[in-house]
This record gives sequence, C-alpha cells and structure tokens, in this order.
Amino acid sequence: MTKQEMTPLHTYGWNEHWSLMAEQMPKQDKELVPARVTAQFSKQYRIITQEGEQTAVVTGKYEYEAGSKSDFPAVGDWVLVEPLQGESRAVIHKLLPRKSAVTRREAGSVPDEQVIAANIDTVFIINALNKDFNVRRIERYLIAVWESGAAPVILLTKADLCESPETYVSLVEEVALGVPVFVVSSLKDQGKEQLQDYLVQGKTVAITGTSGAGKSTLLNWLSGQEMQRVQGIREEDARGRHTTTHRELFVLPGGAIMVDTPGMRELQLWDSEEGFETAFADISTLSQQCRFHDCRHETEAGCAVREALQDGTLDAKRYANYKKTERELAHIARKEKASTRRQNKSSGKSLRKSGRVHQGAYQQLLYDEEL
Repeated sequence: MTKQEMTPLHTYGWNEHWSLMAEQMPKQDKELVPARVTAQFSKQYRIITQEGEQTAVVTGKYEYEAGSKSDFPAVGDWVLVEPLQGESRAVIHKLLPRKSAVTRREAGSVPDEQVIAANIDTVFIINALNKDFNVRRIERYLIAVWESGAAPVILLTKADLCESPETYVSLVEEVALGVPVFVVSSLKDQGKEQLQDYLVQGKTVAITGTSGAGKSTLLNWLSGQEMQRVQGIREEDARGRHTTTHRELFVLPGGAIMVDTPGMRELQLWDSEEGFETAFADISTLSQQCRFHDCRHETEAGCAVREALQDGTLDAKRYANYKKTERELAHIARKEKASTRRQNKSSGKSLRKSGRVHQGAYQQLLYDEEL
C-alpha cells in the first residue's frame, strides 16, 4: 500500500489481522466501526478512526461488565466504537483481543493489573549511561517485556556521557540473553541506523524506562521533530522528572508507530511467571542439572546452581535478584488468590441475601473459593 493509499487506520497499524478480528465479533457489533486508542487521560480516550481523530469514553455497560482495570482500553488497543452523530466524539463498546500487553502491578493495597500499552511489536528498554545505570533494573524490565508477548530491545542512551560504553554493553549482554543491545546518543546522532529494522511502517514500538533515561529525547530524535517536551536531570543521582505524564501514540516519518510512556521509579511486576522463566533462562537451565529435582540450591549435594556460583559462571548479584523476584511473584500470587477468595465470599453472601441463588450455585462458589 502506497502512502497515497494509506487511510488513517492503516497509518496507525490496521492490517488483515485486525480486520479478521473485527469480522469475528458478534453480529450485533457489525454496525460499530474500528478505532485505535492513541492516548488515555484517566477515563477519557483519544482515538483514531477511518474519519480521523476523535475523543471517546466507554459505555456504561462496558464499565459495569469490566472485571478489572486491565479490561479497560489502553493506549495501543483496537476497539469498536459508535461515533456520535454530528460530533467528533464516540463511545467504546468492544475491545478487540490483544496481541500483546505490557503490564505492571498497580500501586495500592489491593492487587490489580495495569496495562501500560497494548499491541506492541517491540519494546525499547532504555537505560542511560550515567549514574542511573542499573543492570538489576534491566532484568526487571526484561521480565515484564517477555511476559507481554512483545520483543525486547535494550538501548543504552546518552553514550556521549560515557568513556567506555563497551563495558556496559558486556554487562547487559550477560543478563539479557539473546536480546539486542545498542548504544545510542541523540546529542552525537549516534546509533540511529541500528534501529531502522524495528522502525518499520505499521509496526508499533514502545519506549520504557525510568525518568531521565532519555525516552522523550529518543522519540524526538527518531522523529526529527519535537514531539515530546524534555527536561533536565538532577546532578546528584542522574534521575529525571516525569516529563511524560500520560501514554500516547506517535507516528514517525517512516511510518512506525511509537508509544512514549511516563517514567517509572520502580516497575511493580504482575503475574509474570513466563517472563520470569525467560529472563532467567540460564538459571532455570542450571536448576535442571541439579542432582535432585526439588533442589532448593542451599546445601544440597550435586547442586549445579551452587557450583556455578562458586566457580563464578553465575553472578551472585544476578542470582540474588532471581531469588528476590521469585519471592515477589509468589507473594503477588498469594495476594491475588486471597483477593479472589474474598470476592467469591462476598458474591456468595450477596447472592444468598438476594434469594436469587440456587443451592448448587452457592456450593460451586464455595468450591471455587477452596481451589
């Protein structure tokens, strides 16, 4: 498809896959039109339809039926909407199944999943080559990206501040097994050509990392124009301010679609077992070589993990982060299970009070609660 033939939807990544997803929706939804969420502001959305840009909210029914916050649309989602006659507004009725979703645990005492961005092909994990460089944080981001279904790429930014970036590349490659690692500098216009294979027309790339890592600067540099405002960083710890306050899609001159996300001081993981196993595949492989299948890697004889720690082939700090993250994910799973149990118990009480529940249905609730 030539640029002259590109419609607003195709510009933002509409293709045969999404057309098929829309066609498979129930018959009553056939009158709705497809749109992509390009920005989110609390419960308000900016969307792109075949007719161009509009604002949107979800219907009351959608909000009522949503089981959790992750059921609501996020930036990058494809949705089916009903345009309001004579207005540049629409209401969102349906969410098309996601191909990928970068998520995190939302802050708060009640566990809930927050979708950072959806339908992402590649995630650029940004870490600056200054005092804020942190291998353990990169491991954490890798877990979330592998879990999302997108492909991770690590960008070490601000290479102009570092005398020997090769040293840092080696440190990252030791933990980011098989993940591309690139050194870039917007100030020196260095490394842009290495990223062109990912910046393909119709493909969506998300940028994530801490404040001050250079996400907005990277977006402006790759686009050749100031799409996002940037701010300086604190000298004492090289940390930045939250310049980006919301997630938003941008179309680059070459046709790639990019998502800039607000910086996160700490990425709270959510239900990331598969991502955890992929990010720490080397330790998982070592565990399979232990003499005992239930080895805890403490004092057991024939422990391949302890042997690797002793001979230096496994970095002690990496293993410590592995164990810390393993405990964290187990804690999240327990809290989520407890929350589900409380919700089931509350539902059972409400149903009994209403007198509209059969004994068999109530017994099923009790059974579900025990699982």
